[in-house]
Amino acid sequence: MPRDTGFPRADAENDFLRARRAQVLSRLAARLRREPDDVNIMLPFHEVVAALGQVGEKRLGLRTVRLDSIVGSVDRTRDFDRRFRPTSARVRERWQRLALAQRRGEPVPPIEVYRVGDLHFVRDGHHRVSVAHALGLEVIDAHVTEVVTRVAAHGIRHRGDLIVKDYRRLFLERVPLGGRARVAVVLSDPWDYAVLGEHVEAWGFRLMQDEGAFLDRARVAERWFEEEYAPVVELLRQADLVGDRTETEAYLWVAAERYRLIRTHRWDPEVIAALRSER
Repeated sequence: MPRDTGFPRADAENDFLRARRAQVLSRLAARLRREPDDVNIMLPFHEVVAALGQVGEKRLGLRTVRLDSIVGSVDRTRDFDRRFRPTSARVRERWQRLALAQRRGEPVPPIEVYRVGDLHFVRDGHHRVSVAHALGLEVIDAHVTEVVTRVAAHGIRHRGDLIVKDYRRLFLERVPLGGRARVAVVLSDPWDYAVLGEHVEAWGFRLMQDEGAFLDRARVAERWFEEEYAPVVELLRQADLVGDRTETEAYLWVAAERYRLIRTHRWDPEVIAALRSER
């Protein structure tokens, strides 16, 4: 907790001013570093859940939650930044009242949060979270409701990361991979998920033509991974051609080059006859 002068009301006022100053300095630093605008914006709960695809939810009851895991808000409040520092003087009166109560040792009710993966989103208690941060606390009591999603929340740092998660969710609906395959297929560019989805569907169509039988999406996804993706990636590893890309990005490069060769080179009988005649 910051220094106690023995005058709780004055200390609470200084707590707020210090938190506001830190928020302004953070904005200035982000501008100087030319960071994206969403770096210091709270993650909006509804956008996160929409990108990940909600399956269900369950109440977990009263839990102790780490403050650094609280990254967003349900009602998309603009009164606090990503680290729950006040963004204006609008919240000053209520904020200082809570800080004063905390410094006097008065009981503070638990907050209410939604849990998505290892991230938490405040439903009620934004000011209490902000004060706890300012006073140097590490945990806070919360009534937790866990939200189960189709796509894991791992890797979400900023609002822009939701685009990748949204495209990945759509890809997995088209190509329902499971187990290790689901974990292995990872792309950085969200649009690449759409490209890969088209590629897998085309591969599955050719497979069904060859076998003369209908295969559902799950079966196509399973066979594509085992018969096409995994062998190509293994060859890329052996040839040391993955580089600083993900393995899926390296695979997509091979698939694109293969398609380009098909589209830009003639492989009809006339060409084959000409090649034979040059021997």
